[in-house]
Order: sequence, then C-alpha cells, then structure tokens
Amino acid sequence: MLELLDESRLVMRYPVSTAKNGLGEMSGSYCTPRGRHLVRARIGAGQPENTVFVRRRPSGEIYSDELGQQHPERDWILSRILWLSGCEPGFNRLGDVDTMRRYIYIHGTPHEESIGSPVSHGCIRMRMRDMVELFEMVPVGTPVEIV
Repeated sequence: MLELLDESRLVMRYPVSTAKNGLGEMSGSYCTPRGRHLVRARIGAGQPENTVFVRRRPSGEIYSDELGQQHPERDWILSRILWLSGCEPGFNRLGDVDTMRRYIYIHGTPHEESIGSPVSHGCIRMRMRDMVELFEMVPVGTPVEIV
C-alpha cells in the first residue's frame, strides 16, 4: 500500500504492486529497495494517460489491449514516472545498491488486475488513474519511505 502523507496526516492511500523477487537493494536483484528515498524526477507531465515510456521517454505509442497482445513480453511503464533516489549511502544510495542507478520508479501499469500482488521487476506499479492523480500531488524532492 502506498500512503501519501501531509506531515503525519493521511491524504490518500493507493494499492500498489512491488517486486516479484521481494525486497532488496542489490543491483541486478530485481527487488524493490527499502528505506528512505526521494522523488528525484517527475516524468510525463502533460502526456496522455496511457503513454508508453521506454528509457524514460515517450515511445510515441499509446497503450491499448491490442498493443499489449502484440508485445506480451514488454515490461510496460505507462502514463507517468516518479524516479526514486535512495537517501541512505551504502544501503540504497551509491555503489551496487543505488536505487536511482537501478532505475526504480513508481509508474503506471496496464496490468491493473495484478495490483496488490508482487509482480514487478523492482519498481512500484500503480493503477493508471491513481498514478496520474499521485503525480499531480507530488513534487520533486518528496520523501518516500519503502517498508
């Protein structure tokens, strides 16, 4: 569950999916990193809701069921990206445990039926509309804690 707080007051709560391989910080582990992070970059402002991103850039595609069936092997990153950076040197920042260098994002997914199950390659996946809503409320520098 992702909880958006204002100071200590709960503002919103969203269901999410995390890594199929569980929690962990090592590069190449395909685990979701724990600890204190911050939103280092916001990517996708103004893009259509189902925009497909490849390497953090719009691919020119808009996700549809037909596109998903044509490319079932793709790890879809859709709508918006909140790119995370670890704040704890030696744990989730720098070296072989650097969250940002691992390209760990909070992003939209077309596989909304899997939300709540551990299925990602390390990122935090959200329903498309939830991702767009969260993106509008979260500026660069927002603290994120993954527990």
